[in-house]
Amino acid sequence: MKKLFLSLCIVSCSLMSFAQEVTVFKSGQDGYASYRIPAIVKAKNGDLLAFSEGRVDHAGDFGNVDIVYKISNDGGKTWGKLLIAADYEKSQAGNPAPVVDLLDPQFPKGKIYLFYNTGNNHEGDVRKGVGLRENWYVASTDGGKTWSEAVNITTQTHRPKQPQINPAYNFAEDWRTYANTPGHAFQFVKGPNKGRIYVAANHNAGNPQPKNKDWNAHAFYSDDHGKTFKLSEKVPFPGTNESMAAQIDNNKVYMSSRNQQYVPKARIISISEDGGQSWVSSEGDLNLPDPINQGAVLSWLKGGKFILAHINAADTELRNNLTLRLSKDQGKTWYYNKLIAKAPANYKGPHGSYAAYSDIVLVKKNTIGILYEKDNYQEIVFTSENVK
Repeated sequence: MKKLFLSLCIVSCSLMSFAQEVTVFKSGQDGYASYRIPAIVKAKNGDLLAFSEGRVDHAGDFGNVDIVYKISNDGGKTWGKLLIAADYEKSQAGNPAPVVDLLDPQFPKGKIYLFYNTGNNHEGDVRKGVGLRENWYVASTDGGKTWSEAVNITTQTHRPKQPQINPAYNFAEDWRTYANTPGHAFQFVKGPNKGRIYVAANHNAGNPQPKNKDWNAHAFYSDDHGKTFKLSEKVPFPGTNESMAAQIDNNKVYMSSRNQQYVPKARIISISEDGGQSWVSSEGDLNLPDPINQGAVLSWLKGGKFILAHINAADTELRNNLTLRLSKDQGKTWYYNKLIAKAPANYKGPHGSYAAYSDIVLVKKNTIGILYEKDNYQEIVFTSENVK
Protein backbone atom coordinates (compact mmCIF):
# COMPACT_ATOMS: atom_id res chain seq x y z
CA MET A 1 0.00 0.00 0.00
CA LYS A 2 2.88 2.35 0.84
CA LYS A 3 4.53 1.55 -2.52
CA LEU A 4 1.27 2.30 -4.35
CA PHE A 5 0.91 5.62 -2.49
CA LEU A 6 4.52 6.52 -3.26
CA SER A 7 4.05 5.68 -6.95
CA LEU A 8 0.89 7.78 -7.13
CA CYS A 9 2.68 10.65 -5.39
CA ILE A 10 5.56 10.49 -7.88
CA VAL A 11 3.16 10.52 -10.83
CA SER A 12 1.11 13.34 -9.27
CA CYS A 13 4.19 15.44 -8.47
CA SER A 14 5.53 14.87 -11.99
CA LEU A 15 2.26 16.02 -13.52
CA MET A 16 2.18 19.09 -11.29
CA SER A 17 5.72 19.98 -12.33
CA PHE A 18 4.91 19.45 -16.02
CA ALA A 19 1.81 21.63 -15.75
CA GLN A 20 3.93 24.57 -14.66
CA GLU A 21 5.34 24.86 -18.20
CA VAL A 22 2.93 24.88 -21.15
CA THR A 23 3.78 24.72 -24.84
CA VAL A 24 2.07 27.63 -26.60
CA PHE A 25 3.63 27.36 -30.08
CA LYS A 26 5.37 24.26 -31.44
CA SER A 27 7.35 24.17 -34.67
CA GLY A 28 5.66 22.14 -37.41
CA GLN A 29 2.16 22.55 -36.04
CA ASP A 30 -0.81 24.55 -37.40
CA GLY A 31 0.76 25.12 -40.79
CA TYR A 32 4.01 26.78 -39.68
CA ALA A 33 7.48 25.29 -39.93
CA SER A 34 8.77 27.47 -37.10
CA TYR A 35 7.66 29.96 -34.45
CA ARG A 36 9.99 32.72 -33.30
CA ILE A 37 10.00 36.06 -31.48
CA PRO A 38 7.60 35.77 -28.51
CA ALA A 39 5.63 38.68 -27.08
CA ILE A 40 2.96 38.73 -24.38
CA VAL A 41 0.51 41.19 -22.80
CA LYS A 42 -2.45 41.07 -20.43
CA ALA A 43 -5.76 42.51 -21.60
CA LYS A 44 -7.86 44.62 -19.26
CA ASN A 45 -10.16 41.65 -18.56
CA GLY A 46 -7.17 39.57 -17.42
CA ASP A 47 -6.77 37.44 -20.56
CA LEU A 48 -3.21 36.80 -21.70
CA LEU A 49 -2.35 37.23 -25.38
CA ALA A 50 0.81 35.47 -26.59
CA PHE A 51 2.17 36.51 -29.99
CA SER A 52 4.92 35.17 -32.21
CA GLU A 53 6.11 35.11 -35.77
CA GLY A 54 4.65 32.13 -37.63
CA ARG A 55 7.26 31.21 -40.25
CA VAL A 56 5.52 29.17 -42.94
CA ASP A 57 8.30 27.49 -44.90
CA HIS A 58 11.41 27.47 -42.72
CA ALA A 59 12.99 28.88 -39.57
CA GLY A 60 14.79 31.73 -41.34
CA ASP A 61 14.06 35.37 -40.55
CA PHE A 62 12.90 36.34 -44.06
CA GLY A 63 10.17 34.77 -46.14
CA ASN A 64 6.48 33.99 -45.76
CA VAL A 65 6.01 35.11 -42.16
CA ASP A 66 2.73 35.91 -40.37
CA ILE A 67 2.07 37.28 -36.90
CA VAL A 68 0.07 34.72 -34.96
CA TYR A 69 -1.29 34.60 -31.43
CA LYS A 70 -3.18 32.59 -28.84
CA ILE A 71 -5.33 33.69 -25.91
CA SER A 72 -5.42 32.26 -22.39
CA ASN A 73 -8.41 32.86 -20.10
CA ASP A 74 -6.88 31.16 -17.06
CA GLY A 75 -3.54 32.85 -16.41
CA GLY A 76 -1.56 30.76 -18.90
CA LYS A 77 -2.59 27.27 -17.80
CA THR A 78 -4.32 26.59 -21.13
CA TRP A 79 -4.34 28.37 -24.48
CA GLY A 80 -6.92 28.69 -27.22
CA LYS A 81 -6.57 27.97 -30.92
CA LEU A 82 -4.00 29.61 -33.16
CA LEU A 83 -5.19 32.94 -34.59
CA ILE A 84 -3.64 35.27 -37.17
CA ALA A 85 -3.22 39.01 -36.55
CA ALA A 86 -1.18 39.95 -39.65
CA ASP A 87 -0.77 38.05 -42.93
CA TYR A 88 0.81 39.61 -46.01
CA GLU A 89 0.42 36.46 -48.11
CA LYS A 90 3.91 35.41 -49.26
CA SER A 91 5.59 38.46 -47.70
CA GLN A 92 7.02 39.09 -44.27
CA ALA A 93 5.31 40.52 -41.19
CA GLY A 94 7.41 40.37 -38.05
CA ASN A 95 8.64 41.79 -34.76
CA PRO A 96 5.28 41.82 -32.94
CA ALA A 97 5.19 44.55 -30.30
CA PRO A 98 1.83 44.55 -28.48
CA VAL A 99 0.70 47.03 -25.83
CA VAL A 100 -2.61 47.57 -24.04
CA ASP A 101 -3.88 51.14 -23.80
CA LEU A 102 -5.71 51.17 -20.48
CA LEU A 103 -6.13 54.93 -20.27
CA ASP A 104 -8.10 55.92 -23.37
CA PRO A 105 -11.51 57.16 -22.12
CA GLN A 106 -13.02 56.25 -25.48
CA PHE A 107 -12.30 52.57 -24.81
CA PRO A 108 -12.98 51.79 -21.13
CA LYS A 109 -12.43 48.06 -21.76
CA GLY A 110 -8.94 48.77 -23.10
CA LYS A 111 -7.51 48.88 -26.61
CA ILE A 112 -4.75 46.54 -27.75
CA TYR A 113 -2.22 47.85 -30.24
CA LEU A 114 -0.01 45.44 -32.16
CA PHE A 115 2.94 47.14 -33.83
CA TYR A 116 4.92 45.20 -36.42
CA ASN A 117 7.25 45.52 -39.42
CA THR A 118 7.02 44.30 -42.99
CA GLY A 119 9.98 43.67 -45.28
CA ASN A 120 10.62 42.80 -48.92
CA ASN A 121 14.18 41.48 -48.70
CA HIS A 122 16.67 39.79 -46.38
CA GLU A 123 18.04 41.90 -43.55
CA GLY A 124 21.57 41.82 -44.94
CA ASP A 125 20.39 43.17 -48.29
CA VAL A 126 18.15 45.84 -46.74
CA ARG A 127 21.09 46.91 -44.61
CA LYS A 128 23.03 47.49 -47.85
CA GLY A 129 20.20 49.60 -49.25
CA VAL A 130 18.42 46.95 -51.33
CA GLY A 131 14.92 46.58 -49.97
CA LEU A 132 12.56 48.26 -47.54
CA ARG A 133 11.18 47.77 -44.05
CA GLU A 134 7.89 49.47 -43.14
CA ASN A 135 6.18 50.01 -39.78
CA TRP A 136 2.51 49.28 -39.10
CA TYR A 137 -0.05 48.62 -36.41
CA VAL A 138 -3.42 46.95 -36.04
CA ALA A 139 -5.69 47.47 -33.03
CA SER A 140 -8.35 45.52 -31.19
CA THR A 141 -11.09 46.81 -28.89
CA ASP A 142 -12.58 43.39 -28.14
CA GLY A 143 -9.67 41.66 -26.44
CA GLY A 144 -8.07 40.28 -29.61
CA LYS A 145 -11.16 38.70 -31.14
CA THR A 146 -10.98 41.04 -34.13
CA TRP A 147 -8.46 43.59 -35.45
CA SER A 148 -8.67 46.86 -37.32
CA GLU A 149 -7.34 47.47 -40.79
CA ALA A 150 -3.57 47.93 -40.79
CA VAL A 151 -2.26 51.48 -40.35
CA ASN A 152 1.06 52.40 -41.99
CA ILE A 153 3.07 54.67 -39.65
CA THR A 154 6.38 54.43 -41.49
CA THR A 155 6.74 58.15 -42.21
CA GLN A 156 6.24 58.98 -38.53
CA THR A 157 8.43 56.30 -36.94
CA HIS A 158 11.04 55.38 -39.55
CA ARG A 159 13.43 57.34 -41.79
CA PRO A 160 13.91 55.34 -45.03
CA LYS A 161 15.43 56.74 -48.19
CA GLN A 162 13.47 54.84 -50.85
CA PRO A 163 11.73 57.53 -52.96
CA GLN A 164 11.50 55.13 -55.90
CA ILE A 165 9.05 53.07 -53.84
CA ASN A 166 7.23 55.93 -52.15
CA PRO A 167 7.99 59.65 -52.65
CA ALA A 168 7.37 60.19 -48.93
CA TYR A 169 10.24 57.80 -48.13
CA ASN A 170 12.98 60.31 -48.91
CA PHE A 171 14.63 60.98 -45.57
CA ALA A 172 18.22 62.20 -45.40
CA GLU A 173 18.90 59.91 -42.41
CA ASP A 174 18.72 56.87 -44.72
CA TRP A 175 17.51 54.33 -42.16
CA ARG A 176 17.41 50.89 -43.73
CA THR A 177 16.80 47.76 -41.68
CA TYR A 178 14.25 48.57 -38.99
CA ALA A 179 12.71 46.56 -36.17
CA ASN A 180 10.30 47.20 -33.35
CA THR A 181 11.17 45.75 -29.98
CA PRO A 182 10.89 41.97 -30.03
CA GLY A 183 8.39 41.82 -27.17
CA HIS A 184 5.81 44.12 -25.60
CA ALA A 185 5.71 47.91 -25.68
CA PHE A 186 4.45 49.83 -22.62
CA GLN A 187 2.26 52.70 -21.45
CA PHE A 188 3.23 55.36 -18.88
CA VAL A 189 0.99 54.85 -15.85
CA LYS A 190 1.93 58.01 -13.89
CA GLY A 191 3.82 61.29 -14.20
CA PRO A 192 3.59 64.19 -16.69
CA ASN A 193 3.36 61.80 -19.66
CA LYS A 194 0.77 59.46 -18.18
CA GLY A 195 -0.96 57.59 -21.00
CA ARG A 196 2.01 57.78 -23.40
CA ILE A 197 2.37 54.63 -25.53
CA TYR A 198 6.07 53.84 -25.89
CA VAL A 199 7.68 51.39 -28.32
CA ALA A 200 11.40 50.59 -28.29
CA ALA A 201 12.93 49.98 -31.72
CA ASN A 202 16.20 49.95 -33.64
CA HIS A 203 17.51 50.76 -37.10
CA ASN A 204 20.69 50.89 -39.10
CA ALA A 205 21.60 54.10 -40.92
CA GLY A 206 23.61 54.27 -44.13
CA ASN A 207 26.11 51.65 -45.24
CA PRO A 208 27.32 48.93 -42.85
CA GLN A 209 30.13 50.09 -40.55
CA PRO A 210 32.86 48.21 -38.64
CA LYS A 211 31.71 46.70 -35.34
CA ASN A 212 28.10 47.14 -36.56
CA LYS A 213 28.14 50.78 -35.50
CA ASP A 214 25.53 51.61 -38.12
CA TRP A 215 22.97 49.96 -35.81
CA ASN A 216 21.28 52.12 -33.18
CA ALA A 217 18.39 51.74 -30.76
CA HIS A 218 15.69 54.40 -30.54
CA ALA A 219 11.98 54.51 -29.70
CA PHE A 220 8.73 56.01 -30.92
CA TYR A 221 5.75 57.11 -28.88
CA SER A 222 2.21 58.46 -29.01
CA ASP A 223 0.59 60.96 -26.65
CA ASP A 224 -2.83 60.85 -28.31
CA HIS A 225 -3.74 57.16 -28.10
CA GLY A 226 -2.26 56.12 -31.42
CA LYS A 227 -3.43 58.99 -33.62
CA THR A 228 0.11 60.35 -34.18
CA PHE A 229 3.65 59.27 -33.31
CA LYS A 230 6.98 60.92 -32.60
CA LEU A 231 10.55 59.61 -32.59
CA SER A 232 12.91 59.68 -29.65
CA GLU A 233 16.57 60.50 -30.04
CA LYS A 234 18.93 57.62 -30.76
CA VAL A 235 20.54 56.11 -27.67
CA PRO A 236 24.18 57.29 -27.44
CA PHE A 237 25.69 53.82 -27.88
CA PRO A 238 26.29 52.79 -31.51
CA GLY A 239 25.70 49.12 -32.21
CA THR A 240 22.61 48.83 -30.01
CA ASN A 241 20.07 46.47 -31.52
CA GLU A 242 16.98 44.62 -30.23
CA SER A 243 15.69 46.64 -27.28
CA MET A 244 12.89 46.84 -24.76
CA ALA A 245 11.94 49.66 -22.40
CA ALA A 246 10.04 50.23 -19.13
CA GLN A 247 8.99 53.15 -16.93
CA ILE A 248 11.00 53.33 -13.69
CA ASP A 249 9.93 56.70 -12.23
CA ASN A 250 7.46 59.50 -12.97
CA ASN A 251 9.24 60.48 -16.17
CA LYS A 252 12.16 58.05 -16.31
CA VAL A 253 12.70 55.22 -18.81
CA TYR A 254 15.03 52.21 -18.63
CA MET A 255 15.97 50.59 -21.94
CA SER A 256 17.84 47.27 -22.26
CA SER A 257 19.49 46.60 -25.64
CA ARG A 258 21.41 43.89 -27.44
CA ASN A 259 25.02 44.89 -28.19
CA GLN A 260 25.92 44.29 -31.83
CA GLN A 261 29.44 45.59 -31.17
CA TYR A 262 29.94 42.28 -29.27
CA VAL A 263 32.05 43.96 -26.56
CA PRO A 264 31.11 43.95 -23.78
CA LYS A 265 29.00 40.80 -23.91
CA ALA A 266 26.40 42.40 -21.68
CA ARG A 267 23.14 44.28 -21.97
CA ILE A 268 23.47 47.93 -22.93
CA ILE A 269 21.37 50.01 -20.52
CA SER A 270 20.14 53.45 -21.53
CA ILE A 271 18.37 55.89 -19.19
CA SER A 272 16.01 58.73 -20.07
CA GLU A 273 14.76 61.37 -17.64
CA ASP A 274 12.33 63.15 -19.97
CA GLY A 275 9.79 60.48 -20.76
CA GLY A 276 11.98 58.59 -23.21
CA GLN A 277 12.56 61.49 -25.59
CA SER A 278 16.34 61.76 -25.01
CA TRP A 279 18.99 59.79 -23.11
CA VAL A 280 21.30 60.84 -20.29
CA SER A 281 23.39 57.64 -20.27
CA SER A 282 23.98 54.46 -22.24
CA GLU A 283 26.53 51.82 -21.25
CA GLY A 284 27.13 48.12 -20.77
CA ASP A 285 25.99 46.59 -17.48
CA LEU A 286 28.36 43.74 -16.60
CA ASN A 287 25.84 42.52 -14.03
CA LEU A 288 23.66 41.55 -16.99
CA PRO A 289 25.78 39.19 -19.14
CA ASP A 290 24.36 38.44 -22.58
CA PRO A 291 25.41 36.25 -25.55
CA ILE A 292 24.29 38.84 -28.17
CA ASN A 293 20.62 38.08 -27.84
CA GLN A 294 17.25 39.62 -27.11
CA GLY A 295 16.10 40.42 -23.56
CA ALA A 296 12.93 41.78 -21.95
CA VAL A 297 11.99 44.27 -19.24
CA LEU A 298 8.76 45.03 -17.39
CA SER A 299 7.76 47.39 -14.59
CA TRP A 300 4.79 47.88 -12.30
CA LEU A 301 3.86 50.02 -9.34
CA LYS A 302 4.07 48.66 -5.82
CA GLY A 303 3.55 50.99 -2.89
CA GLY A 304 3.88 54.02 -5.14
CA LYS A 305 7.28 52.96 -6.51
CA PHE A 306 8.24 50.89 -9.52
CA ILE A 307 9.46 47.32 -9.45
CA LEU A 308 11.63 46.62 -12.51
CA ALA A 309 11.92 43.10 -13.93
CA HIS A 310 14.60 42.01 -16.41
CA ILE A 311 14.98 38.67 -18.16
CA ASN A 312 17.57 37.42 -20.63
CA ALA A 313 19.88 34.52 -21.42
CA ALA A 314 22.47 35.37 -18.78
CA ASP A 315 25.47 33.78 -20.46
CA THR A 316 28.31 35.31 -22.47
CA GLU A 317 28.58 32.42 -24.94
CA LEU A 318 25.29 30.54 -25.33
CA ARG A 319 21.60 31.34 -25.46
CA ASN A 320 21.09 29.59 -22.16
CA ASN A 321 20.68 30.30 -18.45
CA LEU A 322 17.46 32.29 -18.84
CA THR A 323 17.42 34.43 -15.71
CA LEU A 324 14.72 36.61 -14.18
CA ARG A 325 15.79 39.53 -11.97
CA LEU A 326 13.87 42.14 -9.97
CA SER A 327 15.00 45.56 -8.80
CA LYS A 328 13.58 48.15 -6.40
CA ASP A 329 16.18 50.81 -7.28
CA GLN A 330 15.70 51.30 -11.02
CA GLY A 331 18.04 48.50 -12.06
CA LYS A 332 21.07 49.55 -10.02
CA THR A 333 20.89 46.34 -7.98
CA TRP A 334 18.80 43.15 -8.22
CA TYR A 335 17.21 41.80 -5.05
CA TYR A 336 15.72 38.77 -6.81
CA ASN A 337 17.62 36.48 -9.19
CA LYS A 338 16.00 33.28 -10.43
CA LEU A 339 17.27 30.82 -13.03
CA ILE A 340 14.24 29.98 -15.19
CA ALA A 341 15.70 27.63 -17.80
CA LYS A 342 19.07 25.93 -18.22
CA ALA A 343 20.14 23.31 -20.75
CA PRO A 344 20.45 19.78 -19.37
CA ALA A 345 23.92 18.32 -19.10
CA ASN A 346 25.35 17.31 -22.50
CA TYR A 347 22.63 19.21 -24.35
CA LYS A 348 23.06 18.56 -28.08
CA GLY A 349 21.11 21.49 -29.54
CA PRO A 350 23.01 23.46 -32.20
CA HIS A 351 24.97 26.36 -30.73
CA GLY A 352 23.55 25.57 -27.29
CA SER A 353 20.43 27.67 -27.94
CA TYR A 354 18.33 26.14 -25.19
CA ALA A 355 16.59 29.32 -23.94
CA ALA A 356 16.68 32.26 -26.34
CA TYR A 357 14.21 35.13 -26.87
CA SER A 358 11.69 35.83 -24.12
CA ASP A 359 9.02 38.20 -22.84
CA ILE A 360 7.36 38.72 -19.46
CA VAL A 361 3.98 39.87 -18.16
CA LEU A 362 2.50 40.57 -14.73
CA VAL A 363 -0.21 37.91 -14.54
CA LYS A 364 -1.41 39.02 -11.11
CA LYS A 365 0.08 40.46 -7.96
CA ASN A 366 3.43 38.75 -7.28
CA THR A 367 3.10 36.43 -10.30
CA ILE A 368 5.18 36.95 -13.43
CA GLY A 369 4.40 35.05 -16.61
CA ILE A 370 7.34 34.11 -18.84
CA LEU A 371 7.05 33.27 -22.54
CA TYR A 372 10.29 32.01 -24.08
CA GLU A 373 11.88 30.12 -26.96
CA LYS A 374 13.05 26.70 -25.83
CA ASP A 375 15.18 23.81 -27.11
CA ASN A 376 16.82 25.35 -30.16
CA TYR A 377 13.62 27.18 -31.19
CA GLN A 378 11.55 24.00 -31.32
CA GLU A 379 8.82 25.52 -29.19
CA ILE A 380 7.71 28.64 -27.35
CA VAL A 381 6.58 27.83 -23.84
CA PHE A 382 4.86 29.67 -21.01
CA THR A 383 5.63 29.36 -17.34
CA SER A 384 5.10 31.57 -14.29
CA GLU A 385 7.01 32.51 -11.17
CA ASN A 386 5.73 33.71 -7.81
CA VAL A 387 7.89 36.62 -6.70
CA LYS A 388 7.94 39.12 -3.85
